[in-house]
Amino acid sequence: MKIRDILKSEEPHISFEVFPPKTDAGYDSVLSATRKIAALKPSFISVTYGAGGGTSKNTVSIATQIEKDFGVTSLAHLTCVSSTKEEVHRVIDQLKENQIENILALRGDIPSESEFPLPSHYRYASELIEDIRKQGEFCIGAACYPEGHVETEHKKDDIRNLKHKVDCGVDFLTTQMFFDNNILYNFLYRIREKGITVPVLPGIMPVTNKKQIARIGGLSGTILPERFRAIVDRFGDDPGAMQQAGIAYATDQIIDLIANGVNHIHVYSMNKPEVAEAIMRNLSEIVA
Repeated sequence: MKIRDILKSEEPHISFEVFPPKTDAGYDSVLSATRKIAALKPSFISVTYGAGGGTSKNTVSIATQIEKDFGVTSLAHLTCVSSTKEEVHRVIDQLKENQIENILALRGDIPSESEFPLPSHYRYASELIEDIRKQGEFCIGAACYPEGHVETEHKKDDIRNLKHKVDCGVDFLTTQMFFDNNILYNFLYRIREKGITVPVLPGIMPVTNKKQIARIGGLSGTILPERFRAIVDRFGDDPGAMQQAGIAYATDQIIDLIANGVNHIHVYSMNKPEVAEAIMRNLSEIVA
């Protein structure tokens, strides 16, 4: 099923994310976690894509099993910056062969050790989106950044770039993680004002251990509200308490979003079925 059709529903829906193993040795454990998450009947499960296409074969394989074996719609990530156009086309062909209808088209992080862009590479996600659109009837998602992309100095430039990306053929957007819902509401107002009308799925990250905080700040520059910092300060050194508090904080964000008419939410659950299960349990009377 195409995700753009799922997003037409006015009922609340939750989707989750998993990432493939870095080596084949970890495949079974990731698949086991994915099976447990699929049993929760999310609207879809997204599967990330390693830098340089290192896990691309497992992305395709796991996305296929989600669809064919677990009976859940899958969304395959496709990152282009570290792969040649030929390599990307090969993955698109594999997705097509396995009847995967949904692709999240991403540029990815530019490798510091390489000269970029190379003639054989895509320069921007918009180029990848245009290419995917030419190669099949895919439903195409893309990323957006409520707090602005870390490489863009001014938010107005970031929104202009986003508008161009959407105009290249995007069906829906998924946001970078955020921890203050007002940031999302302000972002939605700004992009709608600029004519970006495709559905936007908020990306919610349940922070379940203290180590995640440093990675979050380093990768995305996400603002951490004082209320959230207080939770980490109080519970960060107690793994069990931090997991419970992090899930509660994410649940509170989701409930507020749904109460304000945002009905489709993507949870960065990673490969943690216990986190996905706890969130769905907290929302048992809210999400059908």
